[in-house]
Amino acid sequence: MSDGAVATTIFAVFMAGTVALGLAAVRGRGKQGGLAEWSVGGRSLGAVFIWVLMAGEGYTSFSYLGAAGWGYNYGAPVLYVVAYMSCGYAVGYVVGPMLWAYARRHGLVSISDMVAHRYGRPWLGAGVALLVTVFLLPYIQLQITGMGVVVSTISYGAISLNWAYFIGFAVTTGFVVVSGLRGSAWVSVLKDLLVVGTLAFLVVYVPLHYFDGYGGFLDRVVREKSDWLTLPGSGGSRYGEAWFATTSLLNALTVVIFPTTVAGYLGARSADGLRRNAIWLPAYNVLLFVPMLLGMAALFVVPGLVGAESNLALFKLVVDSLPAWGVGVIGVAAALSSIVPMAVFMLVIGTMWGSSVLSLLPRWRGPRRQKLASQGVVVVAGALALVLTYAAPNTLVRLSLISYEGMAQLVPMLLIGLVWRKLTLAGAVSGLVVGVGIVCALVFSDHDPVFGVNAGIVALAVNLAVALVVSYAGPAGRRDERPDAEVLARDPLGAEGEDGADGADGADGEGERGVRAVAGP
Repeated sequence: MSDGAVATTIFAVFMAGTVALGLAAVRGRGKQGGLAEWSVGGRSLGAVFIWVLMAGEGYTSFSYLGAAGWGYNYGAPVLYVVAYMSCGYAVGYVVGPMLWAYARRHGLVSISDMVAHRYGRPWLGAGVALLVTVFLLPYIQLQITGMGVVVSTISYGAISLNWAYFIGFAVTTGFVVVSGLRGSAWVSVLKDLLVVGTLAFLVVYVPLHYFDGYGGFLDRVVREKSDWLTLPGSGGSRYGEAWFATTSLLNALTVVIFPTTVAGYLGARSADGLRRNAIWLPAYNVLLFVPMLLGMAALFVVPGLVGAESNLALFKLVVDSLPAWGVGVIGVAAALSSIVPMAVFMLVIGTMWGSSVLSLLPRWRGPRRQKLASQGVVVVAGALALVLTYAAPNTLVRLSLISYEGMAQLVPMLLIGLVWRKLTLAGAVSGLVVGVGIVCALVFSDHDPVFGVNAGIVALAVNLAVALVVSYAGPAGRRDERPDAEVLARDPLGAEGEDGADGADGADGEGERGVRAVAGP
């Protein structure tokens, strides 16, 4: 049997197991809970499942491909990933339980629901759902692309990129439509076992195989590639100290309201579980150092990779030095690192459209119909990302540059709005429009970074200033007569019994109750 056949067989067996695991996760639950069961796991996932799910969202195909590629091309700037995720978990220690309690109390299942409820405008939730879809589609496309590259590489070229893209779409769509968030959490357990095992092996094997240990490897890096060890990295990159600090700050704020992160929050059984999760999650970041180091090791083994080829730095080491079965196992770990986050991205888009957009139509109201609509949107969103992967890859890759920075512009509307009553609808919307406009203008005119500073944080600062000015000096608008306890979020510390009671009610009847809550006064 050829090397390609061996690696592909191992991959196929694990993919079949992935789908089976997703089906097993929801066995006996298919008719329970409607949209809440499918989209947020019935709000019943324990600390372990939440940990592996949220760790899985942070450890994507970027970790195998992009992190190694950035380590290969630039060196030290790639450490911003570890910095912002660790800082983001610290922010999430406070924000996660707050969002969990707010959504549980009012029977909400997405950030678009939260925005609609806070400002009492269903149309605003629909608008946020549309905006978030635009920013998440590139992530789905990039995960499809990443998985396609992995599958084609581990098959030694036997599977073409086009077929590999379709395989990634089909496997992910099939199991997320059936299993929802709970299935993603179960598959995350398998993925984490493979990721931890393969990276622990590679971090020892590669330096020993190619450099006789870390001493020889690090000595060569210091002597021959010292630029890779300091900011702004190699080749006169634009990613210096100011960019590193501002990007870490911006992403740390954004990751806590990122729709996929919030999906993890809302799936938790308790707020205390989220706090413990925030303490444990930084330990997972240690794994991110491995592909970064291996990307730098590839500088000496496979020199001369340029452009998109640099993203294959780690896998070129793997294919060059390991037997076919080893290539297959590592390929499965990398593929699952695409499938889990891609599934949650698709799930979030489907949930937002089902609860915030299509629910505005009378025929799609009610938990069963919302769930059906959400599952249909998942298929459409995945298919759209797949088609654009084939037809216009460069357009979406370009759009991906503004995805995280664009999502950051929701921070004032959501986070500040949930703790400060005086932020008005006009102020929040004005700030969001200005912030997104500035991000698009700066990125598409190739002015990111701006004087060395992340363009997204410049836009966020203007966004916040506009929101405050309009809230204080702009039109008062219709007065919201609801009490603060109905509109604002609160820290559930010491009040989980009350929240839990509300949550049980909200989770069981989120269809009717959720529509009333979002509709507002």
